[in-house]
Amino acid sequence: MADVVGLSFIFGILGNIISVLLFLSPIKTFIQIVSKGSTGEFESIPYICTFLATSLWTYYGLIKPGALLVATVNGFGAVVELVFVTLFLIFAPPEMRAKTAKLAVILDLGFLGAVMLVSKYMLLDDEMRINMIGTLGAFVNILMYGSPLAALRAVMETRSVEYMPFLLSLCSFLNGGVWTIYAVLVKDLFLLVPNAVGFILGTIQLVVYARYSNLNNDQQYNEPLI
Repeated sequence: MADVVGLSFIFGILGNIISVLLFLSPIKTFIQIVSKGSTGEFESIPYICTFLATSLWTYYGLIKPGALLVATVNGFGAVVELVFVTLFLIFAPPEMRAKTAKLAVILDLGFLGAVMLVSKYMLLDDEMRINMIGTLGAFVNILMYGSPLAALRAVMETRSVEYMPFLLSLCSFLNGGVWTIYAVLVKDLFLLVPNAVGFILGTIQLVVYARYSNLNNDQQYNEPLI
């Protein structure tokens, strides 16, 4: 039993470290966005979904006993994602800016606010509250992990990995794997399901990246020198 507790703590800390790297992995992309003054073809959906997911998991970690590691890292993630969404609202082209604002209001303000109000004032039983937030968090987490797959279409159409950052895909893969192990150790189904899905989706992203990255390298190699 003590070994399991020790292992869960180790994987929890490791998961926190990888999650921080996952949250910060798009920084290079946003530096480019700010320097260019435009988001170009980048999608805001991954950051909107991640903000929603991290907010739900922060709340989950606060109301569930022994889940402080979940709350701390997701609280940090929520702040980071809020900054990223704000940058989209500033630098995105008009159509993307309107889409980002609409989704942010519906999901990050409307839906999240409604969930908080219902869980706080209508669900008086702690176990019911934990189950509700855990279920919603698991569902949104799957969307979070899957949202970068929207970039797969752009990758396949352009045959370029420019709009699917490697570091983000790698961190998603590692994050899903480590938190899956943690969830098994602490026997938390709400953490297990979405992170197992995230591990699989992260694997798919890495495979696609490897395929089209190699294709780009081959094309550059075969280009004439003059």
